[in-house]
Amino acid sequence: MNTASPAPRSARLRAPELIGKGGWLNTGGTALSLADLRGRIAIIDFWTFCCVNCLHVLDELRELEEKHRDTVVIIGVHSPKFVHEAEHQAVVDAVERYEVHHPVLDDPELATWKQYAVRAWPTLVVIDPEGYIVAQHAGEGHAHALEALVGELEAEHAAKGTLRRGEGPYVAPEPVATDLRFPGKAVRLPGGTFLVSDSTRHQLVELAADAETVVRRVGTGERGFGPESLSEPQGLALLPDGRVVVADTVNHALRAYDPETGALTTLAGTGRQWMQGQPTSGPATETSLSSPWDVAWFAGRVWIAMAGVHQLWTYDPETGTVEVAAGTTNEGLVDGPAAEAWFAQPSGLAATEDRLWVADSETSALRWVERDGDGFAVRTAVGTGLFDFGHRDGDAAQALLQHPLGVTALPDGSVAVCDTYNHALRRFDPATGEVTTLATDLREPSDAVLAGDDIVVVESARHRLTRLRLPEEAVRVEAVAHRTQRAATEIAPGRLRLDVVFQAPAGQKLDTRYGPSTRLLVSSTPPELLAEGAGAGTDLGRDLVLADGVTEGVLHVSAMAASCDDDPDNEYPACHMHQQDWGVPVRVAPGGAARLPLVLAGLDG
Repeated sequence: MNTASPAPRSARLRAPELIGKGGWLNTGGTALSLADLRGRIAIIDFWTFCCVNCLHVLDELRELEEKHRDTVVIIGVHSPKFVHEAEHQAVVDAVERYEVHHPVLDDPELATWKQYAVRAWPTLVVIDPEGYIVAQHAGEGHAHALEALVGELEAEHAAKGTLRRGEGPYVAPEPVATDLRFPGKAVRLPGGTFLVSDSTRHQLVELAADAETVVRRVGTGERGFGPESLSEPQGLALLPDGRVVVADTVNHALRAYDPETGALTTLAGTGRQWMQGQPTSGPATETSLSSPWDVAWFAGRVWIAMAGVHQLWTYDPETGTVEVAAGTTNEGLVDGPAAEAWFAQPSGLAATEDRLWVADSETSALRWVERDGDGFAVRTAVGTGLFDFGHRDGDAAQALLQHPLGVTALPDGSVAVCDTYNHALRRFDPATGEVTTLATDLREPSDAVLAGDDIVVVESARHRLTRLRLPEEAVRVEAVAHRTQRAATEIAPGRLRLDVVFQAPAGQKLDTRYGPSTRLLVSSTPPELLAEGAGAGTDLGRDLVLADGVTEGVLHVSAMAASCDDDPDNEYPACHMHQQDWGVPVRVAPGGAARLPLVLAGLDG
């Protein structure tokens, strides 16, 4: 289904109630219901804190949230992918970590997710002041469409007398005083001190050699892109000239910090998020980036874990340019030549002489980049894909991690992995192919650095650095394995109709001036699941043929649509990109569905 007309208002679907076993956050202890939201425009944001696209949407919603504070109520429904994300305290931490300033429902069993038939993170559902669903949007890049829709709904319901203005139900939690607040990454400076990205406070903090005493703070502490401001910084790496390169994550930029002068400068990025269709190489400060999460000096360049687009990029300080080095922007686990590899939120990097190790968080994988002829290739040491994770040691082929964010090269040639959602420090030895556990009871470790015979771990959710002696023997941990708890969609054998639903927002139309404005890419795990229908095309609807003998798997669907303001008098109308990747677990069964609708924007009529 591919139409540019506005969503039909005749489809009057009552919004299901908001229920979640974990209860409500940011409401001062008050439980909310849809009846409490009557008279307001409600935007329900289905998110999970591991998902970088969900974090992008949180940032996109901030301006809307502030501008329409008296008419719009944003409700976050936290819908976990990983087991750790179903822990209530982890959700409490995430709400503070990412400065979520609206009510959040903790839904660890996906009860509301199922009621709303959500299929992807993030998904936004708009409910009008009378309690009816009027729009649904999957993925990011919908802020302009939401702004237009909110304006329409305000006018319509003010005229009807059904709009209620006033303060919303958000109640800010009490602030907590600690030297660090959800630190992200660390680097040891030549003098023996530690530089830490204090992500939630938008600062860098230098700690003394004891890893506790604050020496100085860098940055204003307020979110911004000025000469003294940062926004949720993460990765840090020493440059050959003594400066530190900083992944200024929510500013979508690389900064340089000079420990001698205390100065911050911009190396790469424009302060705006890279979107599909924009340049993927060029002058560094004229090229947009997307949530750079970590950085490392490897093969004569700064390598960037570009979590926001599932790629690795490089920055060349000699030429002052950036370019894509590995990854296609498709989310998943595919090895091979760098340009053809798939990543899923690469979030940690560590360089040795011949390898760049990568913590690929959403596939719960440890991977590496190595030279391959004149180019580079991507390999996987641990991990199988987007849906399997756990804590299992032993042979790497069957070992499991859970959303690792950090990796550290050790002197003996092995690597330590900050296995973030298992609260553990793990070790992979390339010589033996074995995975072991070095330490447990580390609360959301996100990075680690060597200090003599010790390893200093960033315990992000304990707001501190923790020094450990590298053990002679590994800890014994009882093995556990998990699969993402989303229920598989039952589909009928044979032919399956896939429809990506896209209805251009009001006042916009599909941008066809330079050819097709939509793109659809379909693949599957295992690849044998699809007998026909895999590959790229421009139509948002496609007939898939399921192979005989394969009874379950995952359909990977990536859709993109470009729409522009429908103003015949404007030669250069503003255009907007809508994009989403779905991983849909499916089970082939008689009586299953013959059609799979995925809503990119609008409603499935």
